[in-house]
Amino acid sequence: MNLKEKIEKHLLEVQKPSRYIGGEVGSVIKDKSKVDVRFAFCFPDTYDIGMSHIGMKILYSLTNERENYWCERCFAPGTDFEEIMRKNDIPLYALESLDPIKEFDFIGFTMQYELSYTTVLNMLDLAGIPIFAKDRTDELTQIVVAGGPCVCNPEPLADFFDIFILGEGEEVNLELMDLYLDMKRQGASRLDFLRRAARIEGIYVPQFYEFSYKSDGTIEKMTVRENAPATVKKRIIKDFDKVYYPENFVVPFTEIVHDRVSVEVLRGCIRGCRFCQAGFIYRPFREKKPDTIYNETKCLCENTGYDEVSLASLSTSDHSEIDGMLTKLIDYTAGERINLSLPSLRVDNFSESLLEKIKKVRKSGLTFAAEGGTQRLRDVINKNVSEEEIMNTCRIAFQGGYSSVKLYFMMGLPTETDDDIIGIAELAQRILDLFYSIEDRPKGRSPQISVSCATFVPKPFTPFQFEPQDTREEIERKQKLLLDSVKSKKIRVSYHDPDVSQLEAVLAKGDRRLCSVIYSAWKKGCKFDSWSEHFKFGTWLEAFEECGVDPAFYANRRLAFDEILPWDHLDYLVSKEFFIRENKTAHKSVTTPNCRLRCSGCGVNKAVGRECFCYD
Repeated sequence: MNLKEKIEKHLLEVQKPSRYIGGEVGSVIKDKSKVDVRFAFCFPDTYDIGMSHIGMKILYSLTNERENYWCERCFAPGTDFEEIMRKNDIPLYALESLDPIKEFDFIGFTMQYELSYTTVLNMLDLAGIPIFAKDRTDELTQIVVAGGPCVCNPEPLADFFDIFILGEGEEVNLELMDLYLDMKRQGASRLDFLRRAARIEGIYVPQFYEFSYKSDGTIEKMTVRENAPATVKKRIIKDFDKVYYPENFVVPFTEIVHDRVSVEVLRGCIRGCRFCQAGFIYRPFREKKPDTIYNETKCLCENTGYDEVSLASLSTSDHSEIDGMLTKLIDYTAGERINLSLPSLRVDNFSESLLEKIKKVRKSGLTFAAEGGTQRLRDVINKNVSEEEIMNTCRIAFQGGYSSVKLYFMMGLPTETDDDIIGIAELAQRILDLFYSIEDRPKGRSPQISVSCATFVPKPFTPFQFEPQDTREEIERKQKLLLDSVKSKKIRVSYHDPDVSQLEAVLAKGDRRLCSVIYSAWKKGCKFDSWSEHFKFGTWLEAFEECGVDPAFYANRRLAFDEILPWDHLDYLVSKEFFIRENKTAHKSVTTPNCRLRCSGCGVNKAVGRECFCYD
């Protein structure tokens, strides 16, 4: 019985069998005899999550534009199908060919979230690929690589990967595959290939770097071998308006999380919120022209048949031509009965004209990120949003016919006091009172103010990377304080599990000593840690104890400014000096203007050799 027959025999025993068989409209099938390099693009979560990821769509199509390269998709099987795979000797396979991914040249993972790390190990094990890089053969095959936001600090995963790809992959991925093909034809070994790969900008080969530690647990020094660069700089696409974007997407048979066309409108962020990793690691800020966005939207809708489009970015309303862009898009989408979905909006550039456009495309509630409950705390985190702007935005929304508003906040932020927590409830109450004060408010509908409160997680490459996270006990106390401070049933509060947030902080700021912890946790049964029904914090604590690692050392300790950090040898173009300066400014409750108003000297302009913005 071949592998396809084995798979089909058991499909009716699992939920959503269409996750596991491939053959979707838009998927790329090639003649293996004409393919020189095969790349398995692996997403360490279920099909429903992974197929919503825009990065996979871009790199899948880009790689398959090359006739002799074949990129195929691979996702983590659900627990029901995994059990069947292990019992029936079905290895992890790619959806296009149904071939085992252990036969591929590259096994590439996109690392979007720290709590997917154990799932990576589980997928490697299902594939029959040695989990530790040191255990893989010296043959030039099964090169295990990773990219994505989490590789800005890849050290907790260093023992498992051959290569990390830093920054944007549209150019560097193909350069790496070109090198591989050239060396494969020469009969080179894995080590020879890794030595050459390390010379490509944006490529980090962790086995060429070694760390030693002081008695207090901090890093003493890093040693570089094999003439690898002492600092590895991330890759960026300089002309974003002309960057490759696919004309087609794979259209799933089954419903996925974001079941729609996604069009990227800009990269980077001008805001500089001090907690936000994405806002710094995706710099410099670059945007596509409205015509480019329109053409990509029209092309994808026509080719896929989707009736919904989402504009993807960190802050779409920061596009310099937002009004013109939306006018042109709405003219097209409304005429074709296509729904246009916008991401979270900023309260400081929300206007009546923008609301009128939104009302044409979205009828659900509006979502705004206030982040802090008091003005003092919003200044600390550099949100650059005033209460007057928050209230004005809500007034525009209520007068425009909306009766529900969702507000995002964070808990456990640096310098936070109980007054800041109580301030969240008080701000929500003032917004509720505002609704009732408006004469032309929506009639016949009860207002709903939703407060979503995430736990602050200090992340690398942010001004708050030096900050400790609140302990679990402190977060739980603050969560109770917030609930006790809410006086109306029309204000609904939700918050995150503090155990999940603590593990996220540990893995985000960790070093190579966590590799053994991650391996131990996986061996004990951890996987799909981002799913509440699978999360086993007690098991993780057992793994930390077994490996002699204290999670509080990473999550709950303030880092010294002069300390060598696990990610200091990786260059994401924003300088450590800038982060230190911004951290000190935060503790003075002073804000820094956004990049369009004034350059804050983060270092990106020097790194790319030009000014980020042109000034009059």
